[in-house]
Amino acid sequence: MGEPTSAQKLDPTWVDEFVERWGNAWNAHDPAQLLELLTDDIVYHDSAWPTIMRGKTDVREFLDHTWRAFPDLTFELIAGPHIAGDGARAAYWWQAAATHQGPIDPPGIPATGKHIEFDGVDIHEYRDGKIATLRIICNMNDIAMQLGLLPAPGSTAEKIMVGMHKLRSRLTRS
Repeated sequence: MGEPTSAQKLDPTWVDEFVERWGNAWNAHDPAQLLELLTDDIVYHDSAWPTIMRGKTDVREFLDHTWRAFPDLTFELIAGPHIAGDGARAAYWWQAAATHQGPIDPPGIPATGKHIEFDGVDIHEYRDGKIATLRIICNMNDIAMQLGLLPAPGSTAEKIMVGMHKLRSRLTRS
């Protein structure tokens, strides 16, 4: 069947091979290898980035920031890929691990040295054998808690934060 266009159903063997190349490119921290898997007009949504990326230049900036903050970032496939029945889309579930060794910029959070583990989902839409639209979803609250940026659920710090928010709400309604 070969590389899919946006109108074709996906060949499961092709998708399996593509997802393996995608994961290998991320784990190698090789921007050229990773960018080669994207269309020139890629639309890339990632819950870890404040804006939608459009084009390879935006994605390259994101990669540079990500690998600067987490130079040992690795991914492992947990489940999938799961192929959509109505077009050239597939999704899969992954696990990531990394150590926060550089600034997270934006917004400018200095390195904490903390090791984090989190999972997420990639949703790929393919065109001409590459990713044309990408959505990556992960729990940023979980990551922020692991980095010590947000208090753990039920902790004294969380109770104080919630109490301060309630007080602020009451004061602004008056």
